[in-house]
Amino acid sequence: MHHALEDITIRWLKLRILLKERFGIKPDMDGILLLIGVQELGAGPQTFTKEQKQDLMHIAVCSILSSSGYYSIEGRDEEGWPHFKQLKALPDYQLIDQENFLKDHILLYFQQQKFID
Repeated sequence: MHHALEDITIRWLKLRILLKERFGIKPDMDGILLLIGVQELGAGPQTFTKEQKQDLMHIAVCSILSSSGYYSIEGRDEEGWPHFKQLKALPDYQLIDQENFLKDHILLYFQQQKFID
């Protein structure tokens, strides 16, 4: 169990370094979720309100967790924002475990996008 945790930590650090090379910032969890949200929205770079940023992070969480069957995309609204349906309850983790659960899915997302191996 400990090795898996260590593995996530190392892979997470590598991902942040790659993102820094690509975007010039070394994003934290929220920053990475925001990047994924923008990517999934597919509308290109623009300025988002604080509320839209929260929506983008929600899109990111739904997107990364859809690979494990927690969410599925229902469609997009007239502005092109994706909407998701929750298919099963999320695991009831303590905060640290929840963070690793998300990190694991974020790493998987970037693998699927061929951004990391």
